Amino acid sequence: MSIDDLRFFQVVAASETLTAASRHLGCSLPVTSKRLSALERRLDVRLVQRGTRRLVLTSEGALYASRLDSILDQVRELEDLVTDGSRDLRGALVVQATLGLGRAHVAPLLAEFAASHPQLQVRLHTSALPLRPHRQKFDVAVHVGSPPDSSLRMRRLAENRRVPCAAPSYLDRRGAPTRVEELADHDCIVLRENEGDSALWRFGDVSDPRHVRVRGSLSSNDGDIVTGWALEGRGVIMRSEWHVRPHIERGELVRVLPHVTTPAADIYALTADDTHVPRRVTGLIEYLASRMPGRLGRSG
Repeated sequence: MSIDDLRFFQVVAASETLTAASRHLGCSLPVTSKRLSALERRLDVRLVQRGTRRLVLTSEGALYASRLDSILDQVRELEDLVTDGSRDLRGALVVQATLGLGRAHVAPLLAEFAASHPQLQVRLHTSALPLRPHRQKFDVAVHVGSPPDSSLRMRRLAENRRVPCAAPSYLDRRGAPTRVEELADHDCIVLRENEGDSALWRFGDVSDPRHVRVRGSLSSNDGDIVTGWALEGRGVIMRSEWHVRPHIERGELVRVLPHVTTPAADIYALTADDTHVPRRVTGLIEYLASRMPGRLGRSG
């Protein structure tokens, strides 16, 4: 049994479907299925129930998966102890990020980091859905806003806020709101990022929280689509400052209610709350923390 086999089944066991596992592993579904079958033949036991839409582990598969994390953590710790005297970082790094931030900023920074450490194998997994770090094994997850799972370690990489904005053509047609409450009468484009109430837009701070329920005919779970609709003059959006700043600086979007404070949605690096954090993980987080603010502050 190789370490690669253990890491392979760790991904399979943490995935909702075999298709999702294939995407995470970066290979086709037939290749993943064939590799899983080969692993089961070597163990002479069924690990995954066939014929179900969602990936369901057998009792043997669940037992096998339950021991993998501790085994692989020990392997990583041993690798770090052996290579601690070396300047070179080595081993595997699994990074999660949301699709927009991952494409625009995390991916370029990871490429730079990997180029400086050629013995690292860096895998970036992006998703248009909200990150669920507790559902999959990862080394670092880059998350916008405070994560719901308080058991994770957090390191702030950059400051960020969600701000309301709209295209000049929309504001010429409908007028600019002067009070938070007036947004209820505007065409607002909602980004449905999670299971919470995405149509409830929040303003103010801890000492003076304010909110307004918005409405409109357009909504999506894809941030780029929402921003595209706003650029076409179809309504007001509430988006991360890092995402809309280039459009605002070029005059394509205009900040709405600029005098009103909006809640922070800072960008964090999340890691599992383990006693031992590999040197390659701390090295990556330090690199992201040193480079991310500069990237976000530049116009795109």
